[in-house]
Amino acid sequence: MIQLTRLNNQPLVVNSDLIKFLERAPDTVLTLVTGEKIIVRESPDEVLKKIIAFRQAILSGVVVGPASRAPSGAPILPAAGVDLTDFKD
Repeated sequence: MIQLTRLNNQPLVVNSDLIKFLERAPDTVLTLVTGEKIIVRESPDEVLKKIIAFRQAILSGVVVGPASRAPSGAPILPAAGVDLTDFKD
């Protein structure tokens, strides 16, 4: 999930797996697989960067929240260059 901002400055969390299209027309418009369209303040490049960072975090095994420790008890750290501020509550 990625956090974006609606045009009225309200935060919005979107399941990035549901994004079908991302376009600039002139605002950034997300079209979900359901057909719903969402207009956000972030540029398409910013949205793509958030999606990539989120997926990198998932693939690197990063767990955000209280369960962010490996079975050995060692903390799970983000991959290099991943900013977890987009994934925290």
